[in-house]
Order: sequence, then C-alpha cells, then structure tokens
Amino acid sequence: MPRFAVRKSAGPAAGAGWLNRVMSEGDTAAGLSADEIIDVVDEQDRVVGQVRRAEAYARGLRHRAAFVLVRDGEGRIFVHRRTAHKLVFPSLYDLFVGGVLGAGESYDEAALREAEEELGVSGLPQPEPLFRFLYEEGAHTWWSAVYQVRCDLPVSPQPSEVAWHGFLTEEELAERLEQWPWVPDGLEAYRRLRAGA
Repeated sequence: MPRFAVRKSAGPAAGAGWLNRVMSEGDTAAGLSADEIIDVVDEQDRVVGQVRRAEAYARGLRHRAAFVLVRDGEGRIFVHRRTAHKLVFPSLYDLFVGGVLGAGESYDEAALREAEEELGVSGLPQPEPLFRFLYEEGAHTWWSAVYQVRCDLPVSPQPSEVAWHGFLTEEELAERLEQWPWVPDGLEAYRRLRAGA
C-alpha cells in the first residue's frame, strides 16, 4: 500500500482548484477546511498517510467520517438538507449530522464535535457508538462510524452547512425516503442501522 505525504505547497492540488474554492465558500465555517490535514486509511481502517482534505477528495483517497443520528425528546429524527455549495452531495437530504475526521482525531471526538457544530449547540451528551462500515461508491470511499444521540437542546444549525432542517417521526421519515433525494452514504448507514448492523 503506497504511503501519502502531506502536500507542502500552499497551492491547490493538481486539478482541484475548484475544490478549494467550493470548500472555502461553504466548509470553513464549521468542521474542517480544505487545507486541514486528514488521515488516509486502508481497507482495514489503518492510517497509511495524511493529506489535505481537498486532495483526499480530488484523488478519491479513503479517509474517515463520523455519522450521528440525532433524536429529540419525542424520539423524532433530525433531518436536514445540505447547502448547495457543499463539496460532497450538495443539496441532498441527510438523516445524519457528522463529517470528516481530522488527522489524529478519534471517531468519538469527531462525532461530538461535528454534532455540536452542525446542530449549533453546546453541552450535547457524548454520542453512543453503534457500528462502523466501509462506504465505497465510485470515487467516494470512507470508513464510517455511526452513532446516535438524544438532543433536548434547541437546535440552531449553521446556515453554511444546513439549508433546511426538521425533526421527523419514523412514519414521516419513511414516507419522505421515497420522495426526497438523499445522500447515498447516509441511506446506506440508515439501512444498516434498521437491519441491526
């Protein structure tokens, strides 16, 4: 397995100029920016190198992500539509909050950080780990750790991340799964969750 080194130049990765532009417009307000370093991992989720986030996307390098299913006090699920300028899966609906892990960051740390950032809350309980799976579709590949958490706090999602949000019952969600365009990795995680992954 080849090792990847951190790119030393300040310029964008070859062919990835648009990635840096899009990320600087939409992904720097929360979470990791295009220039932040993330771990590259192999098929067994072992770290084999580190690169800038934009380069990982441009080259289709496997990395790590945390997904958090959020329920309110009534058991409803937090659902949102991603903003149009998101780097991956823009304008699609998602059942999870979460995102990419920074270099050296644990799944648990990323799950809490991402959930608080995307929901716009602080003091959230540590999300409960459920399972992990390797997501691979086309140029997209990442190890995904799936969590759940209850949020009794009023949410205020970041406009840079979330274009629309709501809490849906299981029945409402089941109906909309057939109607709305969803992020494929989130659908796969939800399918596995429902199947008892």
